[in-house]
Amino acid sequence: RRALWSSFPQVGPAVGFVLANGVMLALSAALPDDRFAQWGWRVPFWAAGALALAGLWLRASLPESPRFLEIDDHARLPLAEVVRCHGRLVLLTAGALAVGYAVFYAVTTWSLAYATGRLGVSRTVMLSCVMAAVVVKGALTPVMALLGDRYGRRPLCLAGCAGCALWMLPMVALLGTGEPLLMFLGILGALIAFIAMFAVIAAYLPELYEARVRCTGAAVGYNLGGVLGGALTPIVATALAEHGGRVPWGVGAYLTGVALVSLACFALLPETRPAPAAEPATGSPGGPARARTSPMG
Repeated sequence: RRALWSSFPQVGPAVGFVLANGVMLALSAALPDDRFAQWGWRVPFWAAGALALAGLWLRASLPESPRFLEIDDHARLPLAEVVRCHGRLVLLTAGALAVGYAVFYAVTTWSLAYATGRLGVSRTVMLSCVMAAVVVKGALTPVMALLGDRYGRRPLCLAGCAGCALWMLPMVALLGTGEPLLMFLGILGALIAFIAMFAVIAAYLPELYEARVRCTGAAVGYNLGGVLGGALTPIVATALAEHGGRVPWGVGAYLTGVALVSLACFALLPETRPAPAAEPATGSPGGPARARTSPMG
């Protein structure tokens, strides 16, 4: 159940997005414009600071993994070792994860600006569409993780990546209608494809790296993927949408291209799901059978 239990951090972005935007909607509705401009907009940031301190305390309270504690020769310079010995793996994981960031930020950041600025959709309506889709995405995260435990991490990642590649053009077409229900369906399809990948990533990435550099390798690959997919997407999507018509086909083509690159990277990565425990032989004495795991698990 590694994928299941490690999927709950991926529920965090959904909860945080709904909480932050829910607080903003409540404050903007309850406060006059001058008070909201003076201090109301700061409230979510104060709350986020308190959450960050709580997260730091929780992280400091966690023990090291048993596998890490078994190691006698810890890496003295783990980053240098990752770059020197696992550079190809880092690049593949970063390229594989780029589509997740690209899709998530396109849906939660760019689509809001596009719908309100280009299509004239009310910000409250568009934000409600995105929030509803994010709630469904958060609820489906453990379900996708269970599938990853049953069928493997790589199949879920490949399926989610292929779903992104197939859905990006229909998504921008649905966004271009300006109809709330159709926009919600377009966003929901993108987030379901996204979470099919990212529900299992917290289990998949650590399993790809050996224990002595596992934390560093997973962190570098994960965050480099965020830079490649998340930093450029809102900027590129905004530029492409400005030069297009009502339906931003260029944005859909860009996201499809990112999805295809990530699909190729996932195809080059191995499966890491530990093999299920072997059943004890009938009538054999002794304790429970020993679990068989993959070399990377």
